[in-house]
Amino acid sequence: MSDITEARLHELMEKAAAAAPAQPVTLEQKAGAFYKAFLDEARLDTLGAAPIGPELSAIRAAKDRQDIAELMGRNNTDFYATIFSLGTDVDLKDTSRYAVYATQGGLGLPDRDYYLEPTFASQKAAFQTYIAKLLALVGWAEPETNAAAVVAFETRVADASWTRAQQRDVEGTYNPQTQSELAVLAPDFAWQRFLLGADLNGVDRLVVSEKSAFPRIAAIYESTPLKVLQAWEAFTVADNAAFYLAKPFSEARFQFRDKVLSGQSEEQVRWKLAIRAVGGGDCTGDRVDCFGNMGFGLGQLYTAQYFPPSSKIKIEELVTNIKAAMRARLERLDWMSPATKAKALKKLDTYQIKVGYPDHPPAYSTLVIRADDLVGDVRRSGEADWRFYTSRLHGPVDRTDWSMTPQTNDAYNGSLRDIVFPAGILQPPLFDPAADPAVNYGAIGAVIGHELTHGFDDEGRKLDAAGQLHDWWSKADSDAFEARAKSLGTQYSSYEPVPGAHINRDLTMGENIADLGGINVALEAYHRSLNGPAPVIDGFNGDQRVLLGWAQAWRGKAREDYIRKQVISDPHSPRAFRVIGPTRNVDAWYAAFGVKPGDSYYLPPDQRVRIW
Repeated sequence: MSDITEARLHELMEKAAAAAPAQPVTLEQKAGAFYKAFLDEARLDTLGAAPIGPELSAIRAAKDRQDIAELMGRNNTDFYATIFSLGTDVDLKDTSRYAVYATQGGLGLPDRDYYLEPTFASQKAAFQTYIAKLLALVGWAEPETNAAAVVAFETRVADASWTRAQQRDVEGTYNPQTQSELAVLAPDFAWQRFLLGADLNGVDRLVVSEKSAFPRIAAIYESTPLKVLQAWEAFTVADNAAFYLAKPFSEARFQFRDKVLSGQSEEQVRWKLAIRAVGGGDCTGDRVDCFGNMGFGLGQLYTAQYFPPSSKIKIEELVTNIKAAMRARLERLDWMSPATKAKALKKLDTYQIKVGYPDHPPAYSTLVIRADDLVGDVRRSGEADWRFYTSRLHGPVDRTDWSMTPQTNDAYNGSLRDIVFPAGILQPPLFDPAADPAVNYGAIGAVIGHELTHGFDDEGRKLDAAGQLHDWWSKADSDAFEARAKSLGTQYSSYEPVPGAHINRDLTMGENIADLGGINVALEAYHRSLNGPAPVIDGFNGDQRVLLGWAQAWRGKAREDYIRKQVISDPHSPRAFRVIGPTRNVDAWYAAFGVKPGDSYYLPPDQRVRIW
């Protein structure tokens, strides 16, 4: 989230909180009451662990693993304490309906490598200390002994889990199963009780993502003593609720999750955390929901105040130009056959672009928010969201749905064939309606091109014009694409953002392809927008300003610990390499800045990767 967006949200929330009554009714009042509840640290400190007392009591009362499985299903909606995660999304083999997706879970560290690689031994040890601290804070018996058992349990789960690169296999992660088939696949887990807890007992079909991992994780669950599963469940609830609890909880969470794992030296001021709690952030946090607890509600307030219709019109014009440039580039491809190219163009034509804010955001009219019950607000918000998403299972797919809130980041949704550009990113450094068009093309234009290219990256290309999982490529065209992607991956795997940590070519492949496509499309769209030669401004020609717009959009600072975590777990390359990686494959970069043999990052023409 940018500083500009954050400052605007701060102003909105302070005003809303000041006007929030004891029993809020309007959207603004509810958002203000939630914000006020988070800021009331004095009250939270008097409550200790009491707000999560219902969850802890239920965990203590569990008599067997079947009871724990049901609790995991129940906690899937708010505190995410489950070894198998549930969600709903468009069915990739039938995009007219929604499906329930089940994925591996159960890990409190950012990635399986944190458990299995010696490089992260200190973080793993700190994790055990953190577990013991939270268990002690909730009054759990033998916190140190149980913490060691929880880490041992999660280490076994990590070993059974798929890597993040494996999880990017859009075909390998589509495995429909009925409940009876799932019981045969992974018989050591009480699936019926789990789905009952998640209020999905009437659902008979789930799409399993990591099929080979499920039986292994279920077997680990069955072989783990009940008291260890109870300790794990108690810790995981406390961990995910700590952000909303008394100072000892939130401070312990900060010391481990932000300081140890990301190198953050001090915690953000409370009002910034409150905004994150209400409206979400940029989805880079560990366990705080990137949608916040009232994300779409806060988005409505934000767009009403700060996103004029004129900005929406200007962005829609830019999108039209970028899409036309993408079409022209597809038509000129020399490595793709006419038949496959025709299907690619048809797919491009189905893209739906959403700008600014949703026309029909989720309603909060029935959501109860109280300024004196923060964790209750979180619980009720999570339950309301889950009811909304599971209610979609009974109707057709709504292509007007948004996959993120208006105040956060852009995204591409392959099954819906939509690209969303929320109001929150449509400001400097990505977009300024008064700025030089070349800079806008290099920044937001390249981001638009990036999202369009996702439909044709190593994952997106496997979905057809209907958004369905279907191989529409000839073998020769597929081989040609894979060869180019492999060459790009070889380049990225040579980059070492911090000592000993190279970019994972397989994990970042889709984003790297999209970055390369984005800047190429932006340059072409800028040229097509000109009525004559590009102007020279402050001594910089048009191509230079487009490329500088891309570079300055990704300026930023990050601590080494954060970058190490990013390299392991984030499908995006670190910021510097989102600039270096694609531009050295763009001929215009060499001409614009006079880059020649012997210069840093120079690539001979025959080694420059050209895909889209």
